[in-house]
Amino acid sequence: MKIIVKSSAFLLLAFLISCGGKEEKKKEGFQVQRQKSTTEKVDTPPETNSVKPSERVDLANKGVGPIKSLTLNDDIDTAMSDEGKVIFEQMCLACHRVGKKFIGPAPNGILERRSPEWVMNMILNPEVMVKEDPLAKELLMEFNGSPMANQGLSEEQARAVLEYFRTL
Repeated sequence: MKIIVKSSAFLLLAFLISCGGKEEKKKEGFQVQRQKSTTEKVDTPPETNSVKPSERVDLANKGVGPIKSLTLNDDIDTAMSDEGKVIFEQMCLACHRVGKKFIGPAPNGILERRSPEWVMNMILNPEVMVKEDPLAKELLMEFNGSPMANQGLSEEQARAVLEYFRTL
């Protein structure tokens, strides 16, 4: 029994000695020394810092795309709105929820914050809008870089969705 205890202690001591005292030697050759990067803080106007892009009101921006001018009637076209609701539920509901932020912004009240042309151009031309429209770029960042998918809607379908948004 004494032999087992002594040999176990000897093996443990040998193991501890072999693991300790390790010194790394510098290898000659290529070395990379990095410097800390410096960043400059850019002052932006307080109104853009305090309001999220999804909540900011910008009715003058018409966006980038085929829709240059759009006039809305005072009365809502219920048939067109019903068609727009069906299209929205089929094509848009995966990312947009009425009344709450989801993958994309909530559509209710959108026409109080954006021009009808901007909304139509975003529906019809999301790739170009995200590349060229400053507000669309900011929205992309607010929604974690999730770009809006181009659903391939026609102008008539996009107009029906816009009419549905008027009812929300």
